[in-house]
Amino acid sequence: MLTEHHDGPYGRMRSRAVGDRVPGVPQVVLVQGLGVSDYLLPALRALAGWTRAYLVELPGLCGSGEPPHELDLPGYAAAVADWVTARGEPVVLAGHSAGCQVAARAAVGHPLVAGVVLASPTVDPDARSLLRLARRWRRDGSREPGGLTRSHLPEWWRAGPHRLLRLVQLCIADDIAESVRAIDVPLLGLYGRDDAISDEQWVRDLVQLAPHSRLVLVPGAHTFVWSHPDAWCAPVRDFATGLAAQPTAP
Repeated sequence: MLTEHHDGPYGRMRSRAVGDRVPGVPQVVLVQGLGVSDYLLPALRALAGWTRAYLVELPGLCGSGEPPHELDLPGYAAAVADWVTARGEPVVLAGHSAGCQVAARAAVGHPLVAGVVLASPTVDPDARSLLRLARRWRRDGSREPGGLTRSHLPEWWRAGPHRLLRLVQLCIADDIAESVRAIDVPLLGLYGRDDAISDEQWVRDLVQLAPHSRLVLVPGAHTFVWSHPDAWCAPVRDFATGLAAQPTAP
């Protein structure tokens, strides 16, 4: 695994990369979740067998440097868009949970984004309050394998309670549907059958807002990318290689 840093207008951003470039196949760029990224390493490694894949960390979080000023959700999305632009190659832009909200915004109109993957997207309208979201998070936690929360603690500590609370508030206030409606490239939605945070019907409706979209149900709860990385890898591989097989417009 290779660790890289990108110095852009939003601060230094750390990324971790696995796999090799495959001619004609888009690379996969995975955006971190709510203040945490290490839990996505199994999902990242699962992609290494068929493409180059990156896990990108947002300014002020995990292994990235501090931003020049406090960022809002559009600011985080702009940071990801700048990172993709700096790479200069076509990508499938993916997010998990809160990372979907950042990835969806960053993808809108970006010329290097060939496709979008939203895994366990948030936040559906019925959960847009701190109390309701906390209840769902607690219920989902009982369905996740042991050790998930413990793995988050070092990165939550780095973010601090003030920034974590602000991140949650930003996600609650954001309507991801507005971003999805504006996406003009193929979109893949992934939903864990035991997810207690995101409502299945809402996810279905959300995915259908984008052109050339489909939803795949996979084993696991909200954080299936951690507990079932192979279940995430197969549909993403099919999606990305399908993009590569599409004829180029004249």
